Amino acid sequence: MTVTGARPDESLQPNEGLIALRAWSAVASVALGAFVIVTTEFLPVGFLPRMADGLHVSLGTAGLMVLIPGMSAAVSAPLILVIARRIDRRLVIAGLGFLVTLSNVIAAAAPVFWLVLVGRILLGVAIGGFWTVVPPTGARLVGRRHGTRANSIIIGGVSAGTILGLPAGQFLGNVLGWRLTFAAAAAVAILIAVAQLGLLPNIAPHGRTRFRDFGSLFRIPLARAGLAVTTTVFVGQFAASTYVTPFLLSHANLSSAQVTGLLFGYGAAGIVGTLAGGSLVARSRVTTFAVAATGVGIALVVLPTLGASAVTVGILVVIWGFAWGVVPLATQIWMLDAAPKAQEPASALAVSTMQISIAAGSAIGGLLVDSAGVSAVFTTAGAVAVAAAALALMLGRSIHTRRPSTPVVNE
Repeated sequence: MTVTGARPDESLQPNEGLIALRAWSAVASVALGAFVIVTTEFLPVGFLPRMADGLHVSLGTAGLMVLIPGMSAAVSAPLILVIARRIDRRLVIAGLGFLVTLSNVIAAAAPVFWLVLVGRILLGVAIGGFWTVVPPTGARLVGRRHGTRANSIIIGGVSAGTILGLPAGQFLGNVLGWRLTFAAAAAVAILIAVAQLGLLPNIAPHGRTRFRDFGSLFRIPLARAGLAVTTTVFVGQFAASTYVTPFLLSHANLSSAQVTGLLFGYGAAGIVGTLAGGSLVARSRVTTFAVAATGVGIALVVLPTLGASAVTVGILVVIWGFAWGVVPLATQIWMLDAAPKAQEPASALAVSTMQISIAAGSAIGGLLVDSAGVSAVFTTAGAVAVAAAALALMLGRSIHTRRPSTPVVNE
């Protein structure tokens, strides 16, 4: 027998009143879980120089804290989907939240750098599992009719974490120090995990994903194109964003308080971009992606040239944040459209691709910052983002003219 991916579970549709309230509270708990996981992933970027000094490693070596979770998530995403194919998704989601808590506790207490990396490996496992299991659950919590709204709330948590993790790290690092910031993240993560255990209903998995199901996705032209442009733009983005704090401090000569304020502006612009991008992506995912990636690329290339003016730097960083807010939304819809009947395998493959690209971008950024300086990182990253836009436009005609075949998940 075959099943075509995750389907809405009508047994979990809410009735009126308190049942409906609990269902939407469950959705909110998952969105908060997404927020804290993704925020934790990018938290060190905001205080990377402080951690490098405190743990007595170079700035490029400290960038491994961003690279390692990406590699761990890339490996763990398909593994968790296969290993947990029979496990109640409620337990999986909450368990991943407890794993985030452990990761943050280790980072907060670690006396040496390698132990911090162990905690970041555990975080990567949580990221890979969460991004793989969660996307198909929205409709199963509130029913088919409200499934799109539930998924948008959950994806909003992911987007907010991606965008706000960096400025939150900068702000809390200044106020609390980086160790107490990780401890605070651990406290938030465990509270959310406990709430999920209380609010989420039992969510039985649909289908039994096997490793060969991932390979079948590569036969879909739309999926192949989506993975190609996702890889390219994520490499460019995270080569630059990993080292944005030292760039703003050293090259733009901004104060620590100014950097914090500017990064919050970057985050706010990104959220606006995500909200504005929904209707644009619905019209044309290819054009929207290409325009947004071009905006990211231009901002990154111009920043080192005009970095002497604080006002100009501020404008460019806000443009960067707005454009990047659109990009993850466009890539997510791209992959969901590619395999609507095999969403869990498609989610796992997309997660692996994104996380490998984040790791690669951070690694490239680390090599460049140690060998050529932080300005070279931004110029190179901007060129890569523009290349992603060109690639999307080049593939656009075939994407629109071919109808994708959708693989099934064996049971």
